[in-house]
Amino acid sequence: MKFSFKLLALALGMGSVCALSACHDSPNRTSNDPKTDAATSHSIEIGNTAEPTSLDPHKTSDIPSFNIIRQFLVGLVATDATGKTIPSLAERWESADNKQWTFYLRDANWSDGTPITAQDFVYSLRRLTDPATAAPYASYLADAKVVNADKIIAGTASVDSLGVVAIDDKTLQITLTEPVPYFVDLLVLPATYAVNAKAIEQHGDAWVNPANIVVSGAYKPVEQVVGSHVKLERNSAYFDNEKTTFDTVSFLPIAGVGEISRYQAGEVDITSDVPPEQFEQIKAKHGNELVTMPRLCTAYFEYHNQVAPFDDVRVRQALSLIIDRDIITKDVLKRGEKPAYQFTPSVIAGMSVIEPDWVKDDRVTRIAKAKALLNEAGYNAQNPLKFELLSSSNEIAKNVTVASQAIYKESLDFIDINLSKMEWKALQDNRKQGKYQAVLASWCADYNEPTTFLNIFKTGNENNRSRYHNAAYDALLEQAINTADSTERQKLYAQAEMILQKDAPGTFLYNTVNSRLVKPEIIAESINDPAGGWQVKDWKLKQ
Repeated sequence: MKFSFKLLALALGMGSVCALSACHDSPNRTSNDPKTDAATSHSIEIGNTAEPTSLDPHKTSDIPSFNIIRQFLVGLVATDATGKTIPSLAERWESADNKQWTFYLRDANWSDGTPITAQDFVYSLRRLTDPATAAPYASYLADAKVVNADKIIAGTASVDSLGVVAIDDKTLQITLTEPVPYFVDLLVLPATYAVNAKAIEQHGDAWVNPANIVVSGAYKPVEQVVGSHVKLERNSAYFDNEKTTFDTVSFLPIAGVGEISRYQAGEVDITSDVPPEQFEQIKAKHGNELVTMPRLCTAYFEYHNQVAPFDDVRVRQALSLIIDRDIITKDVLKRGEKPAYQFTPSVIAGMSVIEPDWVKDDRVTRIAKAKALLNEAGYNAQNPLKFELLSSSNEIAKNVTVASQAIYKESLDFIDINLSKMEWKALQDNRKQGKYQAVLASWCADYNEPTTFLNIFKTGNENNRSRYHNAAYDALLEQAINTADSTERQKLYAQAEMILQKDAPGTFLYNTVNSRLVKPEIIAESINDPAGGWQVKDWKLKQ
């Protein structure tokens, strides 16, 4: 079946690729001289897509929040520009058996002048795992096999039994129940960073307010205006402060054509993205400022597996068969995104290409198979398949969902999808509470190993918003983490991906890229980290 590109253009409103107001330089732009703006004030304005859901690393799981948190808190380790794990607060670490890990902390202080100690990490990792915190990443240490983490989550052990102890002020020991050779890589996630116990005990949830916050990183939040910005200023107590270039950093909850307009007006120094509909024009006009890099992220339609119609695997399988990933990537996004038939990107260390058998089928055959599945499930012209598809309100989400709606409708006219847009924070709340049928979601790597993706569909995982459950899948992941041989472990991961392809808890769409505009005077090599672990402290200005 040949898809109607005219229908797609009408659906997206792309007769004119972008609005005129977003396709030219703003008359308010102050200068095209790279020595202006950030260079003169040593401040930087960064587009950040959306409002952070929280600045507490134990109360959030979204990228806009973590982008900010990484600037004012630091962990035992960090990543370099290539995504490689490197020392941060831990100068070095060791393990003889991949079960007991010892970290040796450098001399460093909190912003209030008090020393950062191993006990700070004990407090923080206990807080992360404590059911009372209700952390989105509560199960993270359990998945990492930290002693008693699973029991603490289940309420059968106290938080002080967690396998994390301070040997002395500068020595932290973490004990696992099984060898995990990549354990250190797991600690790049901001949820594992130390938080200041005194500030939390004194102020409760308000500890993240600029007036109360105590930080360990290169910057300190000084102002948060909802809908406008989060402003951070340089932290003079940071252990590596002398190497920091920018004095102030502001994160703006903006995206799309409005963000591009502000970049062109000199009001934004680095954008969060470049809208697909403007990509070619931006490339032609600002090619030397455009940076496009692959991300370790998968975009997908997430289905609530416990509510109709997605409690029926036949419906989920049919929708995965029908969607034309090539149209989404090549004709809608057009920035280098790759079609995805598996949840874990094949470029992740320890993962291979896993494609379903039907990938070789032509579209006519795929649609016929999908129709048979839906008819078997009871859906047809007399009983249409109807559901609501939620997405955030940004332009990329709008274009992908509108195009998908058109693809489904033209393929089988008894598929009736109602599109609904929500603001980012509200959308995440709905997913967490299970108040949805289907949603356009994405998951990005927390570390460079397949479990950063595969664990999301484990039964009981805090980020398993789809409520998917398969005991055989869970058993494979358990077997994998207990398998020392990397080749054998990769085979188990492949088997897990095959189960996901069969059960279709979601429809995997594409692996993302990150396209940004970066002012030419800024050197920001770490923005190329495919896992997105960049820190502003590493950025410089051209001389």
